[in-house]
Amino acid sequence: MKEDHLNIRHLMAMTAVVRSGSISAAVRSVNLTQPAITQGIAKLEAQLGASLFDRMAGGMAPTPAARLLVSRADNALRLIGSKHATAAQIRAFVALARTGSYAAAALSTGLAEASLHRAVGDLSLAMGSRLVDRRGRGVMLTRRGAEIARNFRLALAELRSAIAEIAALRGLEVGQIVIGAMPLSRARLLPNAIAAFYRQHPEVDLAIAEGSHAELIGPLRDGDIDFMIGALREPSPGADLHQMPLFDDRPVILARPGHPLVARQGRLKPVDLLSYPWIVAAEGTPLRTLWRRMFESVPVIPPHVPIECGSVITIRQLVVQTDFLTVLSPDQVAVELEAGWLVKLGDAPGDVRRTIGITCRADWRPTPMQERFITDLTQQARYVSESP
Repeated sequence: MKEDHLNIRHLMAMTAVVRSGSISAAVRSVNLTQPAITQGIAKLEAQLGASLFDRMAGGMAPTPAARLLVSRADNALRLIGSKHATAAQIRAFVALARTGSYAAAALSTGLAEASLHRAVGDLSLAMGSRLVDRRGRGVMLTRRGAEIARNFRLALAELRSAIAEIAALRGLEVGQIVIGAMPLSRARLLPNAIAAFYRQHPEVDLAIAEGSHAELIGPLRDGDIDFMIGALREPSPGADLHQMPLFDDRPVILARPGHPLVARQGRLKPVDLLSYPWIVAAEGTPLRTLWRRMFESVPVIPPHVPIECGSVITIRQLVVQTDFLTVLSPDQVAVELEAGWLVKLGDAPGDVRRTIGITCRADWRPTPMQERFITDLTQQARYVSESP
């Protein structure tokens, strides 16, 4: 069952019946007839595979499935913000916003371009705003269009969670957890957490979106990613986001085997740090901030960085061929250190550490399955922090 196939009017009717306690009382609030509401609820029940109400002489009593659904549906309907938007229009507009052109949206949805044009045009009327502007062969969202697209994605994320929670009531483990993986999490923490989780819940799909903080923060805010794992930001990137620390990571100074400084391994002096070029992450990243703090603690003026790079693979290949130095988490290069491709010259001087953790939306309500994954992730973080 796809979340973008749930009928918006049917969801509105269901929430109205839960609040009023009867179909007849809900008629006035949703402007639907009693037969239409009855048919809408029946269709929702068929789609979700669960009974939503116990029919009694005195009215309609919501089942546990209905109580789960109404909580998520209320938030989704608030985000959609219109009684006139339909699921088909939302599906079309989200596809257009994601792909950037009607042709690409048609390929992703299987709908004809004419149908997409009509759906987006009708949605603009329903929302009372122009949503897109033409840009050559593509389109660009207006400011209001971008805001509505984000709200629609968040609404769909709520409905996706509702479907998973209702399935769990029936003893089914379904759905997908989408995780944003920043560089540090990919070496050991996230793979170990995935392995532990999958052994217990093989029916749940996991999707890993790799990227930097800057690349993942937008999809997180849009609801396309459930949460991110990696270095936390100071200060927090916004009041709409919540950061949960897992452990502190202390980077180390690395070089190639045979580097002239290997002879001074563990006994580096400030002049040694200035004698060779560096390849480190770009300005604004936590690791670059720690690198700068490392020199300031000595204290010396940080040298010029001729190569900025955040890819561990690229850094490794450059370092093994040159006399460049770099600073990375030992967890990121555990395989390289064990294989002898890189050598640890010493710990970064001073109190140089960064906090690794989870970043999610401040109003995110994880499903029970997502909470179980977070539990496994927290346990694996404890193992990482306690390992030498």
